[in-house]
Amino acid sequence: MASLASECCVMASEINMPGPVCLIENSDQQLVANQEALDILSAIKQPMVVVAIVGLYRTGKSYLMNKLAGKQKGFSLRSTGQSHTKGIWMWCMPHPQKADHTLVLLDTEGLGDVDKGENQNDCWIFALAVLLSSIFIYNSIGTINQQTMDQLHYVTELTDLIKSKSSPEQSDIDDSANFVGFFPVFAWTLRDFSLELEDNGDSISPDEYLEKSLTLREVTNEKTKSFNKLRLCIRKFFPKRKCFVFDRPAGRKQLSKLETIPETELNAEFVEQVGEFTSYIFSSSDVKTLSGGIKVNGPRLQSLVVTYVNAICSGELPCMEDAVLTLAHIENSAAVQKAIEYYEEQVNNKVWLPTESLQELLDLLRPIESEAIAVFMKNSFKDIDQKFQKELGALLDAKRDDVIQKNKDSSSAFCSDLLQNIFGPLEIERKQGTFSKPGGYYLYLQKRQELEKKYNEDPEKGLQAKEMLRKYFKFKEDVANSLLKMDQSLTEKEKEIEVEQIKAEIAEAVDTELKEMQENYELMTKEKVTSVLEHVKQLSQKMQKEWEQLKLEQHKIVSLKHKEKDRLFREGFHNESKKLLEEIDKINRYNPPIPCTIL
Repeated sequence: MASLASECCVMASEINMPGPVCLIENSDQQLVANQEALDILSAIKQPMVVVAIVGLYRTGKSYLMNKLAGKQKGFSLRSTGQSHTKGIWMWCMPHPQKADHTLVLLDTEGLGDVDKGENQNDCWIFALAVLLSSIFIYNSIGTINQQTMDQLHYVTELTDLIKSKSSPEQSDIDDSANFVGFFPVFAWTLRDFSLELEDNGDSISPDEYLEKSLTLREVTNEKTKSFNKLRLCIRKFFPKRKCFVFDRPAGRKQLSKLETIPETELNAEFVEQVGEFTSYIFSSSDVKTLSGGIKVNGPRLQSLVVTYVNAICSGELPCMEDAVLTLAHIENSAAVQKAIEYYEEQVNNKVWLPTESLQELLDLLRPIESEAIAVFMKNSFKDIDQKFQKELGALLDAKRDDVIQKNKDSSSAFCSDLLQNIFGPLEIERKQGTFSKPGGYYLYLQKRQELEKKYNEDPEKGLQAKEMLRKYFKFKEDVANSLLKMDQSLTEKEKEIEVEQIKAEIAEAVDTELKEMQENYELMTKEKVTSVLEHVKQLSQKMQKEWEQLKLEQHKIVSLKHKEKDRLFREGFHNESKKLLEEIDKINRYNPPIPCTIL
């Protein structure tokens, strides 16, 4: 049987998963990331809106997820007294309202199933759903009362289950400050809700009902302290909250057949409420985003899943910062490769060898190198100590040296063939004895000068033209000396003068070669400095943007905490409001380091 991954058609323009697949298995109290699901994620390059749902078993979570998928069937429904979904299941599809985006639905196994015994994995599944999603749905039955709140105790354990930083430099700032910026929107779905939404006789919205349910009480004893704890955690961790209420969909006997019952036979108000719920999820859910404004796509979500599950299995706490750094290591390595491939492609398409000078070649390579650095910058993030950029710099230097050598080799090969074609006939005449007679030496020089002029006039020889000509004449030096000695029309004095002339020409050629070597050395030194400056320039621009992003994130956290502080103050909980103000002051006193560049 073909696997679901092989059946999935995953392209930039189309994502077609015929049904859900298990993303994280919960087998024998051991969480395991399913490779089949990871392979599916790795192929989806679009930004992802990730919707996760959790709740007690037998609360109808899977039905809502199927409605989001636009299907009657998909995530498994079970109306009996056992949790049916095990672990976390995933269904990817094109986002119905956001072009070129993928909607990822995560359905989780029912929490609190007594048959499971040990419930530690319930805590981990809850935490994973929070970490992986951009909107987190908590599904429960009936109204919000203390029993319902007690069932949501997992929220109070989040600080014991998740770390925001591996070794935080902001040790005096509560982890919740970092959670606030990147935790998902919290949506509470209340099923089989029969209460009239009123407050002192006035009609209220589901959102107002939720906020009223999260109102604190004055602490007089341990009971009221416990009453407030969960509500404070929800308010601190999830400042963006939404509530939906649903009437009972059908009669009790029909509940086991919801997969097959047409909407026309369901409670009309329930159908309308489901429509409002799906509309909100589609229109208001954002792309899953990590610290630094990093938008999550398939490979990134895959990396997060693996990193978090591995941490849990090794007995460590999932760490948001570690997950981002692991992701950065993978993507920065790929960014180096992308930049090098871009450089090679542009050199092949735009640089025609040989060039007439080293300067001409460097002028062609410089913008390509700059563009390659830009490719790296675009695809990299959190490059600690510029490790990967330094690697890129070394590779680009090597690539430049390689092209320079190829340029020389190309020119040398072309000139070698050209010299053979032009001077070949002269060599044949010499062997035939044409110049072995009185006056033959000067006749030979005259013809050689004519051929040298012809060689110099031939275009596109490249930067090795003079060097190859010098080497050719050096190779033929004995020929000229032999003809000089044999020429009986010349006196010994004339021959001595001619020898001195030849020596002077050789010395001049050597001097010219040394000057060219010095010029090329200076050119290369200057080019390396220019390259470093280009790296620094682009890195400075990138770090400035990252710094601005950090300030925006900090501002977002402060803004959300200010709203909660003001809400607590209005409710009369001045001490709690003061504590939040102290948190805000700590955050404001922390300034992200001003960007600096050291390469």
